[in-house]
Amino acid sequence: MRILVTGGAGFVGSHVVDHYINAGHEVLVLDNLSSGRKENVHPKAELVVVDLCDHAGVADILDQFCPHLINHHAAQIDLRRSVAEPVFDATVNVIGSVNLLQYAVRTGVQGMLYASTGGAMYGEVQEPATEQTEKRPFSPYGAAKGAVEGYLFAFARTLGLQVVSLRYGNVYGPRQNPEGEAGVVAIFSQAMLSEERPKIYGAGDQLRDYIYVEDVARANLLATDFLLAGHPPPESPNDRTFNIGTGKSTSVNDLFARLKKIIGFSEEPIHADPRAGELMRSCLDVGKAAQELGFKAHMLLTEGLAETVDWIRSSL
Repeated sequence: MRILVTGGAGFVGSHVVDHYINAGHEVLVLDNLSSGRKENVHPKAELVVVDLCDHAGVADILDQFCPHLINHHAAQIDLRRSVAEPVFDATVNVIGSVNLLQYAVRTGVQGMLYASTGGAMYGEVQEPATEQTEKRPFSPYGAAKGAVEGYLFAFARTLGLQVVSLRYGNVYGPRQNPEGEAGVVAIFSQAMLSEERPKIYGAGDQLRDYIYVEDVARANLLATDFLLAGHPPPESPNDRTFNIGTGKSTSVNDLFARLKKIIGFSEEPIHADPRAGELMRSCLDVGKAAQELGFKAHMLLTEGLAETVDWIRSSL
């Protein structure tokens, strides 16, 4: 099967490409390499360097490759940039995605699998958020992801496109950029391996659902099978959405303590002022993904952290 993976040179997207290749699919990667890297791309996948906002270029790629499925991971992923530059964020994450949807339908693509967000979608929650939990995005980034899910529903209802949205928890693992604004595991690991004290904003009580990238890639394979099985049009935008996480939350302080032990770091973190608008609690209910996709996260947190540390150490 021919699969187009947008953002396939990036952290999560490249792992998804690896799993598709290993499953025997033909994969074309579309990436502008703004944050992705050529060396992340599987040697059996073809890479075309095109920006998602180059609408004519994207259309040409679809006409030439004629994919059966699009796995859409390309995005502006910096939450803080979305706050500072909401128009840019919407241009990439909403307009770019809608353009991709439009040409997907025109070229006969069977379905689209969309990388969405869990924590940024639901906002502050006291109980694990289900797919039916009210959307309360605090950032333009989360609002944009929710808007695209709405477009996916519209295209599914009116044009018959098969769609799936995966709402990720906090993904971590090898290939995550420790120089970026997101990815606390990579940022903490590189700092400690460089004998620098990591910075924790606030008291460190923030809770997140950390999920290993290989588990996320496996969820994409399961969601692909689900999508291609064919389903009646969804009754609501949430019908084809799945939380992808572990169902467990870990505090930033606990995360630091685990990494400190793995690395053998002797110092304590630096505590800075809390960041405005940061969520204090994010936890995902993953029962729907287990029931309908057959997905369950396999990697234990401490083991996944050790794998990530090993990768970052090898890249220093």
